[in-house]
Amino acid sequence: MTSARLHRGVYPGTFDPLTLGHLDIITRASGLFEETILSVADSRQGALFSVDERVEMAREAVSGLDGVKVGSFAGLLVDHVHELGTTYVIRGLRAVSDFEFELSMALTNRSMDPDFDTIFLVASSEFIFLSASVVREVATLGGDISKMVPKTVADHLARKFPSPTS
Repeated sequence: MTSARLHRGVYPGTFDPLTLGHLDIITRASGLFEETILSVADSRQGALFSVDERVEMAREAVSGLDGVKVGSFAGLLVDHVHELGTTYVIRGLRAVSDFEFELSMALTNRSMDPDFDTIFLVASSEFIFLSASVVREVATLGGDISKMVPKTVADHLARKFPSPTS
């Protein structure tokens, strides 16, 4: 059985840092779209990594995925999605609180553009607990993040927070 794939979807976020949960969502989204773009938001709100560092980490993490590209954006997501020639945005959901927030954002975006569509993908069970803020906290305290982030991201975090014994 063959299935039709949508042309292009955008997976936006701050990805500060990119987690295995994010990688799971982008991997699954890449099966839905011919081209999937992971778009790193240029967040000015105290990000641990610069936007360029986050783009670099994301590119390293998705390098083996066909049809996945990485870029960055600043400003309104609706405008960014239009610039990329699509109306499809992918968002991951872990808990009811994520749904409430993401639904509000989806409806806000749709109020600005009636063609704007948000596709929600539920996190795989092993990543339900995982968030970038949890990863940052564990890394800051010297904990093991090897099951939370791709190896390349763990390497970036290790440089940011060297262990006291190294």
